[in-house]
Amino acid sequence: MADFYKFLASYEVLIYILLAIGGLFSFRWLWRSWREWQVAVFSLEREFSARRLGRSAAISILITILFCAEFSMATFILPGLPADTFLTTPTLDLISTPTGTLSPEMMTQFSGLLPQTAAAGTTGCVPNQIMITFPEAGNEITGAVEIIGTVNIPNFGFYKYEVAPLGSDTWATISASRTIVNSASLGRWDTTALTPGDYQLRLVVTDNQGQLLPPCLVPVRVVPLQ
Repeated sequence: MADFYKFLASYEVLIYILLAIGGLFSFRWLWRSWREWQVAVFSLEREFSARRLGRSAAISILITILFCAEFSMATFILPGLPADTFLTTPTLDLISTPTGTLSPEMMTQFSGLLPQTAAAGTTGCVPNQIMITFPEAGNEITGAVEIIGTVNIPNFGFYKYEVAPLGSDTWATISASRTIVNSASLGRWDTTALTPGDYQLRLVVTDNQGQLLPPCLVPVRVVPLQ
């Protein structure tokens, strides 16, 4: 099913063009069949005209249904699917290739930027590419907050943001998206269900080959609502 969704998303414009061409010919055939049926005099002639009219009507209805189905999928269903549905998952040799290993070029690029990432307490954030600007390290969070940041890398695939108690490796995904973001909202985070305490907020970005980049981590403190 994921392959089917990827096909519809990748070839949406081509599908519309093919359906439009098919619709043009089928409706033209329908119109001609209708005219032939109207002017037919003899019963055998009317019978043949009626058959052609039925076939042309069936094809026209089928093309209309396919057009409506593609429009509904592209407009209402595909935008709501998880971002990783549209990514090609590479086959990994778990013995020789650790999960999330970067190419030498990518590692050089990001390792050169990491020392500049700044802010006290944050790790892995890359200015203007992978960063969380709010909340900042050490901020106290309560209730629902809007996470502000930037996700804009070459060959972008999708991003997700996760949370874990400080010192824990058990990460819970809050949300994900496949849209590039520049100094804007990455999504909302509702902390009301969390036990007050220290947490790590993590922004994880994946390229369009399914390759994980170093995550951006920001330590924050969740406090109860007053």
